[in-house]
Amino acid sequence: MKESAAGRLRSHLVGTMAKSKYTAKDITVLEGLEPVRKRPGMYIGGVDSAGLHHLLWEIVDNAVDEAINGYADRIGVTVHRDGASATVTDNGRGIPVDVHDKYKKPALELILTTLHAGGKFEAKSYVHSGGLHGVGASVVTALSEEMTATVRRDGAEWQQTFSRGKAKSKLRRVGAARGSGTTIFFRPDREIFPQVEFDPRLIAERLEAKAYLHRGLTVTFAEEARGGSRTYRYEDGIRAYLGKLLAERGLQPIGGEVFSVERMQEAEHGALPELECVLAWTEATDETFLSFVNSIPTTSGGTHETGLKSALVKAVRNYLEIHNLVPRGLSIAPEDVREGVVAILSCYLTAPQFQGQTKERLNNPETQAVVDGAVRTALENQLLANRSLGDAIAARVVLAAKARSASRAAQQVTRKGAVSHRLNLPGKLADCSSTDPAECEIFIVEGDSAGGSAKQGRDRSFQAILPLRGKVLNAEQASTEKVLSNKELSDLVSALGCGAGKSFDLAKLRYHKICLLMDADSDGNHICTLLLTFFYRHLRELVVGGYVYIAQPPLYRVDVGKETHWALDDAAKDRLLARADGKPVSVTRFKGLGEMNPQTLKETTLDPARRTLLRVAVGDADATDETLQRLMGRDVQPRFELIMERAPKVEALDV
Repeated sequence: MKESAAGRLRSHLVGTMAKSKYTAKDITVLEGLEPVRKRPGMYIGGVDSAGLHHLLWEIVDNAVDEAINGYADRIGVTVHRDGASATVTDNGRGIPVDVHDKYKKPALELILTTLHAGGKFEAKSYVHSGGLHGVGASVVTALSEEMTATVRRDGAEWQQTFSRGKAKSKLRRVGAARGSGTTIFFRPDREIFPQVEFDPRLIAERLEAKAYLHRGLTVTFAEEARGGSRTYRYEDGIRAYLGKLLAERGLQPIGGEVFSVERMQEAEHGALPELECVLAWTEATDETFLSFVNSIPTTSGGTHETGLKSALVKAVRNYLEIHNLVPRGLSIAPEDVREGVVAILSCYLTAPQFQGQTKERLNNPETQAVVDGAVRTALENQLLANRSLGDAIAARVVLAAKARSASRAAQQVTRKGAVSHRLNLPGKLADCSSTDPAECEIFIVEGDSAGGSAKQGRDRSFQAILPLRGKVLNAEQASTEKVLSNKELSDLVSALGCGAGKSFDLAKLRYHKICLLMDADSDGNHICTLLLTFFYRHLRELVVGGYVYIAQPPLYRVDVGKETHWALDDAAKDRLLARADGKPVSVTRFKGLGEMNPQTLKETTLDPARRTLLRVAVGDADATDETLQRLMGRDVQPRFELIMERAPKVEALDV
C-alpha cells in the first residue's frame, strides 16, 4: 500500500526523535532583540509586503499617539528616492533623552533597543495610544539595517544611530533647536525581507485614513522618486471619510441622512474623543464596517464592532415594533438590518487588549456594552425624531427580510427533490473522493483544455477540478440574483455547496482550499481578478476566513545545462538566465495551462509538496473596496488612471 505524505512525515519525525538526544546543551536563549530577528513573523505577521509596511505603521502610530493625546498636530512621512527607506516626523514632545536611573542608558536608546520598554504601560504620559507593549519601535530597530533617530526638545537637537537592533553610536547633542518632535529614518534589512520596496499608494491611503480619524491633524506624504507631496487634513473627520467611501462605491444614503454618534472625555489638554461613529443605510447588497481603536485599523473587528452591530439591530427592531411595521409571519434577522449599511467606528481606550502584536482584533469585553449602549440610544432617538427617515430604513430592512425568506423557501424546495447533495453538483466538476472539507481542495481552472490536464495531474483522493468557460461575469455592483443567473458562477456556487448571499452557510463549504488556477498571462490575470471580485462581493466570508488561494503556475521552463527550472514571470526568467554562467540555455514559454502535460502541471502547480499557493487576505477593507471599484467599477476614468500609473514608460521599453 502506498504510504501517504502525512504518514511519511510521521515516520520521519518518530525516527528522528528516537535517534536524537535532548539535553541542556540544546537550549538556546535569545537575548536583546535577537528573538525579533529570529522570528519576525511573531512581531510583524511575516516578511512579505504586509510585514514590511508594518514597520512603517509602527513608527507612524507612535507619532499619531502624540496627536491623539493633544501633543502634536503635524506628521510627515517621506519615502526616499530608493523606495526602500522612509522617514517619519512629528511635532510632538520628542522621545526623552535623559539617562534612565536603573538601566544607565538614555531613554531614547532604551526605547529603541529593548523589548517592552516605553511610556505607555501607565496612563501618566498617554491617555490613549496604539502602542501598548513597548515592542513596536524596538522591532523596527531590530529589522532595519540602518536607523537614525533625531529628537528636538528642551531647546536642543539630539541624534543616535542604530543597526539591526543595536546602537551604532552614542547619543549626541547636534546643536540648538526650536520646537519639539521626533524624526525616525529607517531602511528595512534586506537580510530579513526578500523584497524591500514601499508601496506609495498603500501608504497614502493609510495616512489619509489617519487624517480622517483625527480632525485637525495635518498629515503630509512625500515621494522623492516622483517629486512633490500631498497633504491631508479633514475638519469633518470620519463624517468626511464616510462620504468618500460612499462616493467611491457610487452609493447614496437612504433618505439622504448620515447617522453620527460622538462621546467625549476630559483629559489634561481638554476634551478628547472616547467614541465616534458614523453610518448610513444604502442600496448595496453587502455590509461594510470599518473599525479603529486608538487610530489602529482593526481589520478583523472585535468587541467594539460586535457592539456596533448589536446596537443597529436592537435600535431598528425597536423602531419596527413600536410602529408595527413588520408584516405578519415575517421574521427580521440581524443580517436583514445590516444589509446595505456602511459604517465607520473609532474608539479610544485607555487599556485596549489587542489580539497579537499586529492588533487586527480588539478583545476588551467591556467595550461591547459601551458601544452598544451609546450607539443604540443615539440611533433610536434619531429614528424616532425623524419618522420619514425611520420608515424609509424600515422599508429597506423589511424588503431584505422578504428576499431572504424567499431565497430560503426556494432552497428548501430544491432540497426536497434531491436524494443526495452529490447529485446537485455541476456535471463538469471532477470531484474528489474524500468527504472531509478540511482536507479537500478545489481548483477552478480556465477552460476545458486546462481542466483536462488538471484532472489527469491531480490527486483524486482530495483534489477536485472545476473548469470554467471564458471570462465570467463582472460581479462588481451586481446583485446576488444576477450573479446566480450566470451559468459559470452558478456552477461554482453549486460545487462549493455553501450557497451565496443570504443563503450562505459556511458550515456547508465542501472544500477548505479554493484555488484559482489560471494561465500565467494577462487574460489569466483578468479572469482571476473577475473571480476575486465575485468572491469578495458575494462570498466575502470565504476570503476573510482564508479559504481562497491563487495557484502559481510557471510561465516559462528554463533549462540551464542539465538542470530544469520553472519561472513564474519574466523577472524570474531573467534572474535564472543571469545565473547561467555560460551553460547552454533553453527557454520554453507556455501559451497556457492546456499546453502543459499533466505530469508537469502536477510537479509545478498541484503537488502540495512542491507547489506555491498564495492565500488571499484582506489587510485593509477600505483599500480593498477602493481597488475593486477602480478595477471593476462602471466608471472608466479611475481604471484608465490606474493603467497609466502602472504602465511602463516608453523610454523603458526595449524597442
